[in-house]
Amino acid sequence: MNELIEWSRAQFALTACYHWLFVPLTLGLAVVSGVMETLYYRTRDEFWKTTAQFWQKLFGINFAIGVATGIILEFEFGTNWSNYSWFVGDIFGAPLAIEGILAFFMEATFIGLMFFGWNKVSRGVHLTATWMTALGASISAWWILVANSWMQHPVGMEFNPETVRNEMMDFFAVAFSGTAVVKFCHAVFSGWMTGGAFVVGVSCWYLLKNRNIELAKRSIRVGAAVGLVGAALCMGSGDASGVLMGREQPMKLAAAEGLEKGGEGAPFSIVPGVEVPHVLSLLATHDWNGYVAGIEDIKTEGAEKIASGKIALEAFRTYRQALKEGGADSPQAKAALVQFNKYKENFGYGYLDSPDDLVPNVPLCFWCFRLMIGLGSLCVLIFLVSLWFDYKKQLEKFKWYHLAAIVAVPCVYIAGQCGWILAEVGRQPWAIQGLLPTSAAVSSLSVGNVIITTMIFAVLFTALLVAEIRIMCNAINNQK
Repeated sequence: MNELIEWSRAQFALTACYHWLFVPLTLGLAVVSGVMETLYYRTRDEFWKTTAQFWQKLFGINFAIGVATGIILEFEFGTNWSNYSWFVGDIFGAPLAIEGILAFFMEATFIGLMFFGWNKVSRGVHLTATWMTALGASISAWWILVANSWMQHPVGMEFNPETVRNEMMDFFAVAFSGTAVVKFCHAVFSGWMTGGAFVVGVSCWYLLKNRNIELAKRSIRVGAAVGLVGAALCMGSGDASGVLMGREQPMKLAAAEGLEKGGEGAPFSIVPGVEVPHVLSLLATHDWNGYVAGIEDIKTEGAEKIASGKIALEAFRTYRQALKEGGADSPQAKAALVQFNKYKENFGYGYLDSPDDLVPNVPLCFWCFRLMIGLGSLCVLIFLVSLWFDYKKQLEKFKWYHLAAIVAVPCVYIAGQCGWILAEVGRQPWAIQGLLPTSAAVSSLSVGNVIITTMIFAVLFTALLVAEIRIMCNAINNQK
């Protein structure tokens, strides 16, 4: 069973990581091309039209490949995680359905007008289509992130012991929870950073090759500005995310910091052995002396929850058996339901064996958090340097700057991947935080089938990624 769980998780992680290679660039390039076309609309300068069309071409290539991985990712909830889909499908399916019906079709409709409407509709209509494409991409991200945020912090539902399903009671609590809002902002603004870094990196490649100089310089100006705005907003949403994490997912925060024992005035670890006093408390609670729980503290609390969870699980099994034998009105069913309701808050903990099961992969969480911050900070530095050199009319002067900007492109992608690894690995052992363990969410599949499909997906996704890179490189190289 453990092998099945690990391979199912590996397949989903593979798909999610590949998908997230395409999503942030879609979000970022949509905004960059929208800004460039707005400049064309306001100035009537044909150069901005040509520049916007170039970046829109790269946006289209990336968008097309990203759709394929996204569709497979959603299907895996039914194939690999059918118990999860049964348990919370009434809730989880709603935002995904809205995303497909509203956001994706909106995005797909306007993207056609954006690509094929040049010289066929007025400049104002075309500009509207470009910004509606960007808006559609963000709305699509909203509903996907609502679904993911609900897994991080489940709200707005009630468990029905007769159907063994969680049923949505408050749609707006699900759609507009604090976790959903913060996660959406953080993901979208990181996409602006990715788009900005990509535009600056490609433009610096042109400068390095002494080609398309004017396109490169103007694109750097826009890309660095969009990226820097995204970075500033990303830092704000990241701060809010840290507070929410400390309150709603304390184990994830403890793992990200490698914090064994909690307390007031908790220090922030830059690297193992190098700590800054009080900073973690300030980040997690906005209080210099705020209390932050450590791994051992949470395990102690978890032991009590596991004990009560097992009582709830046993009462639930008794209730289900009583339903079959005497119906819901039988004394046995009523007594079991009373017992279950008393402990149902910790029902999910009943599937765990020991408090050690509550601890995620601490080294992976710890270093992903630091890579995310470190590489993100490097990108901010590149944006600042870019705008300074643009102000000083020195964008063409320094080769080291061109090389650094090119290196920043993979760095921003790695930072984004690390953020998602922390978000998902840090939640383990839960498929839904505090509600459904991953071990109880998996489908009854043969390990061999999961391994085979994982390998097929790995080859397929790699081929798609290689194809996208080659097509993009050709488009960049052939730009006149």
